[in-house]
Amino acid sequence: MKMLAESFVLMSAVWLLALTDCSAAFEFKHHNNLEMQTAMEEVHRKCPKITHLYTLTELSVQNIPLYVIEFSSRPGRHQILHPEFKYIANMHGNEVLGRELLLKLADYLCDEYLAGNDNIIKLIQSTRIHLLPSMNPDGWQVATDAGGNDYLVGRTNKNNVDLNRNFPDLDRIIFSNERSHIEHNNHLINMVDRLTEPIQPETKAVMRMIMQTPFVLSANLHGGDLVANYPYDESRSGVASEYSQSPDDETFRQLALAYASKHADMSSPSRKGCGYEAYNFGKQGGITNGAAWYSIDGGMQDFNYLSSNDFEITLELGCAKYPPADELEAEWNKNKDALIHFIWQSHIGVKGIVSNQETGAPIANAIIHVKNVTDNRNDEIFHDITSVHDGDYYRLLTPGCYKITAYYKGFYPQTHEQCVEERPYQEATLVNFQLRPLPAVHQEIPSNMDPDYDSDDDNNVRWLYLNPSYSGMHSSY
Repeated sequence: MKMLAESFVLMSAVWLLALTDCSAAFEFKHHNNLEMQTAMEEVHRKCPKITHLYTLTELSVQNIPLYVIEFSSRPGRHQILHPEFKYIANMHGNEVLGRELLLKLADYLCDEYLAGNDNIIKLIQSTRIHLLPSMNPDGWQVATDAGGNDYLVGRTNKNNVDLNRNFPDLDRIIFSNERSHIEHNNHLINMVDRLTEPIQPETKAVMRMIMQTPFVLSANLHGGDLVANYPYDESRSGVASEYSQSPDDETFRQLALAYASKHADMSSPSRKGCGYEAYNFGKQGGITNGAAWYSIDGGMQDFNYLSSNDFEITLELGCAKYPPADELEAEWNKNKDALIHFIWQSHIGVKGIVSNQETGAPIANAIIHVKNVTDNRNDEIFHDITSVHDGDYYRLLTPGCYKITAYYKGFYPQTHEQCVEERPYQEATLVNFQLRPLPAVHQEIPSNMDPDYDSDDDNNVRWLYLNPSYSGMHSSY
């Protein structure tokens, strides 16, 4: 009798374990909006110590929450010297592959962390990762109700607004600044003087996300072609198509190639192209400059770059916008390595802490300016980033040698020369700055102003800190 009872207990335990494993298994399918939330909650249930599930500040037009799942060694907070990364998918409601890939990515990160995968453990312990599977759940529902077969139905939100044309057009401002030789080249949100249409709730929610979290790198997942697209998305001249180079063109090309090269098909020169013209971007490595493809204004990609410290690219994940459910697992296998590899790119370049040399206090909103001096080059990169809340900064750079200067009003600038090497799956090179306060007498503007970035001459120091073109910088944290 005792043996029978013990056998029954053992069988019950095995049965319960099987049920638990079954409930935790990820299913490749088109998750509806409620199932999407449930799948994210399940990941958090399995991995509560490294995940945090939250919603953005605004609901969709039809009052659906915009759910984000975060992975971090200390979820729910920014950690010093841990870069912040994000993936956003399903911005266009009828482009659904990215939505399912991010749900599977969340499941994969959790399972691999629990299984002891060293690469995933290291990634999560050194990076704060945010996944927003659906920015446009209303559009997804419209597309799904229509059968998921139409190229346009469900693309917009419920107010019939294309969310990837709804962000403030900061390209217009940076191009105007370039023409007028105005040096203000980053964090341009305060210079917005007009909007072409009302900001939608989904757009507003993501704008607040960008402003509140000091993202370093991100990607926006779309469908309809197979290519990694990088800034600028808007042409300078206003023509429909022209190469529109950003100050960080070299870095953006490397970032786009980082994804395309790890994707099973994206960089293949022999694969078939998409659409009526069927052009194969694989012939150019699977990447394209956005405006060289076609120019848009009000896009999320360029808004990230010009409003914050965040470098964003756009990933077109395949010809089919709404692939059949039985193809989702194969698509995951094509994208898995690329998705992980791209997150690691938030660690390229340099990072560090800017502090007060005398007190040790961190300095937020310090300006980080970079000059490329590789192989006797002397090229200013006219896109500055800023230190964030705890004085930490992150500057994505390609391999090479650079002069990196930290500025803050009331302090002498400090320049370090640092060579950056290619270090796959390693954290960025550490370059700290300890700024020395200026004496009070140096707060007056001199008559012989010479804006030389590399000089430590007192007159140049005073000019740099009191020049109006360097005022109004704000951290994105």
